[in-house]
Amino acid sequence: MSHQTVIVLDFGGQYNQLIARRVRECGVYCEVKPYTTPLADIRAMNPIGIIFTGGPNSVYDPKSPQVDPAIFTWGVPILGICYGCQLMAHNLGGRVTEAQDDSAREYGKTETYFDSACKLFKGLPAQGITWMSHGDYMEKVPEGFALVAHSDACPNVAICDESRGFYGVQYHPEVNHTEHGTDMIRNFLYEVCGAAGDWTMGDYKETAIRQIREKVGDGKVLLALSGGVDSSVAAALVAEAVGSQLTCVFVDHGLMRLNEGDEVEEAFKKWDINFVRANAEELFLSKLSGVSEPERKRKIIGEEFIRVFEAEAKKIGQVDYLVQGTIYPDVIESGTGDAAVIKSHHNVGGLPEDLDFELVEPLKMLFKDEVRACGKALGLPDSMVYRQPFPGPGLGVRCLGAITRDRLEAVRESDAILREEFAKNGLEGKVWQYFTAIPDIKSVGVRDNKRADEWCVIIRAVNTVDAMTATVENVPFDLLQHITARITAEVKGVNRVLFDLTPKPTGTIEWE
Repeated sequence: MSHQTVIVLDFGGQYNQLIARRVRECGVYCEVKPYTTPLADIRAMNPIGIIFTGGPNSVYDPKSPQVDPAIFTWGVPILGICYGCQLMAHNLGGRVTEAQDDSAREYGKTETYFDSACKLFKGLPAQGITWMSHGDYMEKVPEGFALVAHSDACPNVAICDESRGFYGVQYHPEVNHTEHGTDMIRNFLYEVCGAAGDWTMGDYKETAIRQIREKVGDGKVLLALSGGVDSSVAAALVAEAVGSQLTCVFVDHGLMRLNEGDEVEEAFKKWDINFVRANAEELFLSKLSGVSEPERKRKIIGEEFIRVFEAEAKKIGQVDYLVQGTIYPDVIESGTGDAAVIKSHHNVGGLPEDLDFELVEPLKMLFKDEVRACGKALGLPDSMVYRQPFPGPGLGVRCLGAITRDRLEAVRESDAILREEFAKNGLEGKVWQYFTAIPDIKSVGVRDNKRADEWCVIIRAVNTVDAMTATVENVPFDLLQHITARITAEVKGVNRVLFDLTPKPTGTIEWE
């Protein structure tokens, strides 16, 4: 089944996958291609539109990424974002220079004024906030282009040549900070490119299943099944594609939430899959003994995770493929290309170099909300699709410092109390992720009229759309007091409860 296609040409910007995500949200199929992709390959895809991304370079630098000017002769609409806007101007006779601090250099939320007669801003307010991040500006706009947006500091915030379908914006419409940014992208797709909206998550499902079949052939497949939404959707996709060729292995590393191992096993009894539960708690805890550095813990968990798989693979015979529920935020946070590593994920970069399997990662280009939509398209139950996110290394990242059995059990029990109380008070399903963590520090408290040197529990509750940024849930204070009373009374070795007020950034969603 063919679909209308939009090509996102990647010039090295930090938000490029967000652009693709916004396009897909608007019901249009999209692929991200490096700017070095031959024009013949791009043209062969017959795109209805092309989007130039942002990037860290200056277009007037001879070493900066460029584009073949022939792309402007095809009659295909083009939207340039930030660097992409400047690249368009540079190629079509404009002039881009370094901005001055007191004139056109902008960063952050910026009040912006729009010409609503431009198709890009059709039906949108004439004034709003955009997210700026540019040190260059268009000193001269190419002939034939109109100025259709400005800010107090920059006269050339957006340009267009509607006769040719060329549009450029200095800000980033793809980020949440830009008001009506997705609407602007939607206008480009539907008002300019003539999109029909023929792409759905159901289509993605069918495409993924076909690609899995093509890749796997008659090979045997092993899948890491945690019971979380990522691994569950990956399992469903692969099961649909290759059926009995799939063996799902649930590695019980002893770092799961309370009773979660039993719940995972029970939930998958009805699925037509080969389910293997590998009880490896003692192995993992022995390997993690005395290890406090978080990255080292993640690497150990990742490596042992695979070694257990290898052992299970030997029991079932030759295994050719390993399926993982890697999603795009995992890739970003683990560092890609020149990107900084925020934290390693067990399924990205934490795998041993001598891996005996070839990886299959059907969710690698999806954000969390898209994974859930795919799960719904596959017919997975809501209880699984909307399951609380849980890191691959499990409670190992929430038991800070060197893992001890007493703190591990305290994390498990306090987390169960938190989840129970959130469910009772209508916060289950409202809050995206909530959990407890215990740092490797004790403080003086009083218990039974005696001094008590005990641990503290940290409560984390955040909301997010794409796991790239997160805000803190405003949990009612009386509920926090009630949860505190239960944890300090019911969880052995805990005398304090703290609530984390830090958004992402500067924090991450997890605690380590």
